[in-house]
Amino acid sequence: MREINHFIGGASHTGNSGRFGDVFNPNTGQVQARVQLAGKAEMDAAIANTVAAQRGWAATNPQRRARVLFEFKRLIERDMNELAELLSSEHGKVIADSKGDIQRGLEVIEFACGIPHLLKGDYTIGAGPGIDVYSMRVPLGVVAAITPFNFPAMIPMWMFGVALATGNGVILKPSERDPSVPVKFGELMMEAGLPAGVLNIVHGDKEAVDAILDNPDIKAVSFVGSSDIAQYVYARGTANAKRVQAMGGAKNHAVVMPDADMDQTVADLVGAAFGSAGERCMALPVVVPVGAATANHLREALIPEIAKLRLGISTDTGAHYGPVVSAAHKARIENYIQMGVDEGAELVVDGRGFSLQGHEGGYFVGPTFFDHVKPTAQSYKDEIFGPVLQMVRAENLAQALELPSKHQYGNGVAIFTRNGPAAREFAANVEVGMVGINVPIPVPLAYHTFGGWKRSAFGDSNIHGPEGVRFYTKIKTVTQRWPSLDAGAAVTDSSFIIPTMK
Repeated sequence: MREINHFIGGASHTGNSGRFGDVFNPNTGQVQARVQLAGKAEMDAAIANTVAAQRGWAATNPQRRARVLFEFKRLIERDMNELAELLSSEHGKVIADSKGDIQRGLEVIEFACGIPHLLKGDYTIGAGPGIDVYSMRVPLGVVAAITPFNFPAMIPMWMFGVALATGNGVILKPSERDPSVPVKFGELMMEAGLPAGVLNIVHGDKEAVDAILDNPDIKAVSFVGSSDIAQYVYARGTANAKRVQAMGGAKNHAVVMPDADMDQTVADLVGAAFGSAGERCMALPVVVPVGAATANHLREALIPEIAKLRLGISTDTGAHYGPVVSAAHKARIENYIQMGVDEGAELVVDGRGFSLQGHEGGYFVGPTFFDHVKPTAQSYKDEIFGPVLQMVRAENLAQALELPSKHQYGNGVAIFTRNGPAAREFAANVEVGMVGINVPIPVPLAYHTFGGWKRSAFGDSNIHGPEGVRFYTKIKTVTQRWPSLDAGAAVTDSSFIIPTMK
């Protein structure tokens, strides 16, 4: 059976913890590989290796660091098909979706190639007599990226792209469910010219995460995962004096106004709710039609479009989405569907019990649609993270605005309308971090920044964009005065009072 090793010091590294995790093929339900799980000693050794390598990388000038990222981008594009197939085989998403996963990560690599411009500091000439003041951005040292299963290519690149461009060394701890693509990234970085040890990939579970959070050589941690774990990572990391950005769960809402383009809205909702089997934090699992007429129209338009959705294995080019990532996650989603029924919502389309001929062991969940969901329902409050769309009806825009604003999560939200003032009011007042206006999945482009509010994000910094540059660097300010070279120049008396720039 294939064994997935760590990638440390520029080479495949066999662990010695004696612990392994199974890597499944979600299309069949069969174990296809096993992955090493690092213990504390292994993680500490990998961090020490990164510390040693980072010093030389930080001393490399910014444009040369950018050239490595340029070459890495070229290599990813060269190997796109191979990487997408590998990603799909472990995650289950269809190949086209895997290519999108990789491409959105590459956009941050492209942004990172231009980071030398953002590393320029400020300079003041003549701040005092013969005194100049300037500032510079310097890397933190060694940082850690802890990434989730649902975007095994995009989110690692979101993190290590900016961290490497700013001169840091990186420990990447990918999800143990689909770890192969991150290892390939390590290999391609070496091919691109990155010095050995600057990017180390170490697999593991909670033991490895705790080792990261407790190691004093890790200066910052970037995390994406569930909210409970994000809160834990933030609390333990900051208690150990680290910078932490920890992105959590989501329950994104789509508000549909009576004047919305209904055909376009339905198409957007079906794609955003069920694409990638709903396993993305920017999915739209809740739709909020404003007014009974809008709700009834939307419901009748959604039902036939949902019926057209085709499930298939990840290599099926005609499939809209594939299996979910694991048997446990499939069971969890189906438990939430039953919870919704028990809570009194109307189950309009039931996706349970779907079976694909020839792949009966695969982790497939059919598209599911609820109407008349109450905001008090637990299935509405929780993140289901599957192909389940819930309709919560609102009487007016004020009520529709209140639903996402009062929800425990505040990652993304969308409004569908032709009314500019209504959209403007909504965007200005909704208590959510990322807003789409007639855009179903409002993930900002790489040169902006990604981050939610409330239990969707812990910490004061968002991911990528200029915020990412600030997160992975610290400011050093220098005040300088050069003595006169004239041996006969008068010596200024000592001063014991601030300020001294006389």
